[in-house]
Amino acid sequence: MTLEILTPDKKVFEGEVTSVTVPGTMGSFQILKDHAPIISTLEDGLVIIKTNATEDTFFIKGGVVEVLKNKIIVLAEGVV
Repeated sequence: MTLEILTPDKKVFEGEVTSVTVPGTMGSFQILKDHAPIISTLEDGLVIIKTNATEDTFFIKGGVVEVLKNKIIVLAEGVV
């Protein structure tokens, strides 16, 4: 599945991932392959990205996540 993390200024991340954990408004949740379509608001917190080889983290300043057909788009207000 593919992930894009975008801010108003730039594209922070784009690539293939195996899982993504995001800081949802009601608590963190994980997105895996074939996740149901969802749009959710995000709080300030860590986005944890896992690929076959690595694990990366980004601290975002709020935003929105959309999941549709194994494509995840995180629109963040900012990334620290």
